[in-house]
Amino acid sequence: MKVLTWSGLTVGLGLTAAWVAEGLAGDDVFAWLNGWLVGPIILLSVVPTLFSADRLLGGGLAALTGGVPKALRGAPIGMGTVVGVARTGLSVNDQPQLDIRLRVDTADGRTFAATARQVVDLTELSLVQVGAILPVRYLPDGRAALATDAPPHELQAALDRVQVAKGHLTPQQLRITEQGVDARAVVLDMVPTGQTPDGRTELRLSLRVTRPDGSVFDVTQDKKLPPMSIPQVQRGMVVRVKYLPHDESDVAVLTTLM
Repeated sequence: MKVLTWSGLTVGLGLTAAWVAEGLAGDDVFAWLNGWLVGPIILLSVVPTLFSADRLLGGGLAALTGGVPKALRGAPIGMGTVVGVARTGLSVNDQPQLDIRLRVDTADGRTFAATARQVVDLTELSLVQVGAILPVRYLPDGRAALATDAPPHELQAALDRVQVAKGHLTPQQLRITEQGVDARAVVLDMVPTGQTPDGRTELRLSLRVTRPDGSVFDVTQDKKLPPMSIPQVQRGMVVRVKYLPHDESDVAVLTTLM
């Protein structure tokens, strides 16, 4: 994840430099409205999210020190989007306890509102900013708590199934993710084609995939990716993919939890 974070920062800085150069070279005030504008967008919105996700996957979730209540231990995991945060007035070892309001998406396609009460280290408050995505354990009655006890592989599996339920990942792509062959691919081209209501970017992605034996094949697909994944799929980047050897017409581009 650290590689992706610093790659995102590098890509953002490079594109921003090109945006500034193009704007200075223009003859009118609209010269700044050029295609390199994606650079400052990445720096201002995507990179901070990447750094937060990096801390989360690197153990930052442990900074959310409240344990999982007994009733929720072993409960299924969903993905909670933070919609609001408020202090309860209680502190533990000078760390504030927060009521974190969430919109929880589950692997069976449900969406419900929940509030998780959690003690958060002052240095990790960015993990629970509005818009952040946090894994939660939940019960059918709507009770939820942050899944601070879950290992990364369990969180990733839960995220994949939530994405299938929301239509971001097809069952076939999930099958590829779970059963496919690991490979590397070079991004030949990436063309944004739109945006979904939930903020994902629709794009056409052309990849050159290297098989385990060293041979290659090309594939072009339409994808819907979250903002933090965009720096990973810039032209010339190398990405991790999976594919089924008997069907190379579809590949899964592997993204991290956040």
